[in-house]
Formats: sequence, structure tokens, C-alpha cells
Amino acid sequence: MKALLPAALLIAALPALAHDVGALTAETKKTVLPVVPKVVAAMQEAVADKGVAGAIPVCKEQAPALIKEKRQETGWDIRRVSLRTRNAERGTPDLWEVRQLADFNIRAANGEKIDSIEKAEIVSIDGKPVFRYMKALPVGEVCVKCHGPAEALDADLKARLAENYPHDQATGYSKGQIRGALTVKRPL
Repeated sequence: MKALLPAALLIAALPALAHDVGALTAETKKTVLPVVPKVVAAMQEAVADKGVAGAIPVCKEQAPALIKEKRQETGWDIRRVSLRTRNAERGTPDLWEVRQLADFNIRAANGEKIDSIEKAEIVSIDGKPVFRYMKALPVGEVCVKCHGPAEALDADLKARLAENYPHDQATGYSKGQIRGALTVKRPL
């Protein structure tokens, strides 16, 4: 009877072991990452047309709408998270995400290119296997206009940010830093 218990545990673990992390990663990236350049392009267009303060709705409404569309299409939990949130309701990382973001910052500080920084693994949530994926999002030229040093932001922009994000912590970045990450949870 004692020998059956380890075998039963192994059999129970087989579904999680049977998943190919590499294949899940490739499929997730192919499905989700095209949202990122769409957000950046929309932001660049809005800044060019309406100025920096006029572009706030792109990050506040259009980017979340694009991500929501992907969530509805896939059934996956997809979000943008950061250690310094602008919208705490949407962007506060869970413990796993906090660990990855901290690791991403260490990896970037050690010279790894931000565009290549990601994490993928299968974890157990409530006893069920879940594929988790995170991809670092760098601060680009357009991002620094709203997320740069607070003292460099003009008064109108500061007022609009305060109006839209009363608990904003997402300033003080410079181009090339990690702003946050795109994160995905896929039930298996």
C-alpha cells in the first residue's frame, strides 16, 4: 500500500508535466505580444495629434481595451503590471509578478537587453496547473513624456495626470528602464 502513494502522486502530477513550456511560451507570445506595438503606435499617434496630455486616454482607455479584447478572445488573464503603478486597480502585480519584476530589474542591471527579458513557467494555483508568462516592457521615447521625472512634466500634464490617476506612482523613469511587464495566466 505504501508504494501506491508515490505512484498516485506521480500520476496526479502528470498533466502538469505533460505540458511543453516552450510550446506554451511560443503560442502565448504569438497571441498576446502583438498588442504591445499597437499600444505604442496608438500612443505615438495620439501624442503627435493631441499633445502629451491629450494622449492620456490612450493609456487609460485604449490600451486596456486592446488587452480586454485579447482576454475575451483567449479566455486568459492578461494585464500590464508595474512595481510603480499609475492605475493601482489594474496594474498592481501579484506576488509572483512582483518577484519577476524584481528579477527583471536585476537582469537589466546586469546588462541583459530588456527586449529579451521574460519569464515562463507552470505553477499551481488552487491545486490546478496554470501557465504564467511575463514580458518586460521598456520605457520608450513616447513613454518618458508621461513617465519621466516628475519635475520635467509641464503643469498641464501634471494636472491631467492627477485628475486621471490620483494615486500615480509611475513617474521618474528614463528611457531604457523597465516600466513594467505584460503578464499572462493561462489555465491548463
